[in-house]
Amino acid sequence: MEKRGKDTDEHRPARTGDEGLIPKHGGFRKLKTFQLAEVIYDVTVRFCDKYIDPRSRTHDQMVQAARSGRQNIAEGSVDSATSKKMEMKLTGVAKGSLEELRLDYEDFLRQRSLPQWEPDHPVLERFKARRCANLEEFRAWVGEEVKREKKDTDEQGQAGAGKNTNPGLRESPCPSVFVANGVLSLLNLCIYLLGRQLKAQADVFEKEGGFTERLYRQRSRRRQSR
Repeated sequence: MEKRGKDTDEHRPARTGDEGLIPKHGGFRKLKTFQLAEVIYDVTVRFCDKYIDPRSRTHDQMVQAARSGRQNIAEGSVDSATSKKMEMKLTGVAKGSLEELRLDYEDFLRQRSLPQWEPDHPVLERFKARRCANLEEFRAWVGEEVKREKKDTDEQGQAGAGKNTNPGLRESPCPSVFVANGVLSLLNLCIYLLGRQLKAQADVFEKEGGFTERLYRQRSRRRQSR
């Protein structure tokens, strides 16, 4: 017997006729955007606790922006049952929150004279190949890259990908560089996919309408069947 997930099937009432009044909804845990946003949120909480002054507004703003991205994707998916407009609004809020968070990570690197890598940077290529699905996998990747960086530096006697570029700073593997650039890579992908998600939601709304239109069609069918 097929197991029913609490965030998918139990939110799907039986259909009447060819089209249900309440469409399938609530399966946000299967959305790639939600999965990415959850990793981003978990990593950001640890990143801020370790590298951002807990008394600063930046600490709270980054954590709240990451949480907002995750929560609004989920809420939009659930609310899609009765309001496609609300689904699009909340998806847009999630996208805006993650764009704000992206700026915070960029600011962190720039203000500390730390490198922000291009998408085709070798370290990011390895990161994307790993497809980290949770905090533990992300941390394992950072640990491996820091060890690789230290080894390369010992062998070559020069700064590598994770080094501070400011000559006044100590030249050593800097984990925050790997974390920030890794999260930026996840943010770029998640924001891109949210843009596509918004477009798909708008297309469905334009084609099928919202709850009011579905209710009208249901009533019309019942009258015609009498």
